[in-house]
Amino acid sequence: MEKMNSLDRRTYLAASAAAGLSLAVSTGQAATQPPKIKIGQIGTGHAHARGVFKQLKQVTDDYELVGIVENDPERRRALGDTYQEVKLISEEQLLNTPGLQAVVVETEVQDLLPTANRCIDAGMHIHLDKPAGENLQDFKALLDKARRGKRHLQMGYIYRYHPAFQWCYRAVAEGLLGDVFELHAVMSKKVSDSARTYLSRFAGGSMFEIGCHVIDAMVRVLGPPQNVTPFARQTHPGKDPLVDNQLAVFDYPAAIATIRSALVEYEGFARRQFTVCGEFGTFDLRPLGGRTFRLALQRPHPDYRQGYQEITVDEGPGGFISAFRDMAAVLRGEKDDDYGLDHELAVHTALLTASGYDA
Repeated sequence: MEKMNSLDRRTYLAASAAAGLSLAVSTGQAATQPPKIKIGQIGTGHAHARGVFKQLKQVTDDYELVGIVENDPERRRALGDTYQEVKLISEEQLLNTPGLQAVVVETEVQDLLPTANRCIDAGMHIHLDKPAGENLQDFKALLDKARRGKRHLQMGYIYRYHPAFQWCYRAVAEGLLGDVFELHAVMSKKVSDSARTYLSRFAGGSMFEIGCHVIDAMVRVLGPPQNVTPFARQTHPGKDPLVDNQLAVFDYPAAIATIRSALVEYEGFARRQFTVCGEFGTFDLRPLGGRTFRLALQRPHPDYRQGYQEITVDEGPGGFISAFRDMAAVLRGEKDDDYGLDHELAVHTALLTASGYDA
């Protein structure tokens, strides 16, 4: 991976810190409701597609939902005329809808980048689900195209707008934990034989499939790593080629991060975790998706006591609802993008290297 000097890294983290502080700003609606943004979705085959579309339909103050597209002939026939009570239309119809501004891309993984490219070529802003392909150059080309066209590209990592993760990002940005020296995350589950067969088509294995979510959070906290060392194992090489047990070590000038991801862990959801250790405190969230985390502070704070304590944050409206509201605010020019294309590139570069690809 390309190394970043200390000045570049400080600049990157300063920008991330500023973005983190913006998360604390209320997203309440203005007195005068702005025009709704016309949006549609392409794809129902992604593992997140159903949940994403369900939450997109709830953001009615910000969006006018035009329709949904399914390009796979067999899946399209099975769906009939509607999907979650929304009319199915062709991709041509969607992209030629007068006033359409944004598209949510929820195809199967191998179709994500080709579909995203067609949307950017049509002048659309996009919400793109993960992971963004197995080839870094292909993703860089998409990002370059979005940058040239001044298009907003939002990746669909599930913890970006989770209230506990947002609390962590603010705490790091505001220096509550001190200088971070360690980050550790676990993102695992156990999958069926049919899922193993499907996932075996991707050489990146578990890290590529689900480890990406916590790599995104790691880069938000620490910035791009200087170096990544991956370790991979196959639990059942006689059954399939799936890389289902992985560890990656991420080197930083003053910190070390480790991320584990496996597809063979019984009750893996219950042990998912994200821990950030600074010189003066620790943030420890487990399981991921929960609203209660442990906080350790060496020194008392006006809002928190010294030592370990449990903190529970508000539930929030839902991860993708928050993501779509944030995208609407960016498109209207009400706020800056909390992430940006440089972050998306840094995440995908780290992800591909951690998954064993050349990046």
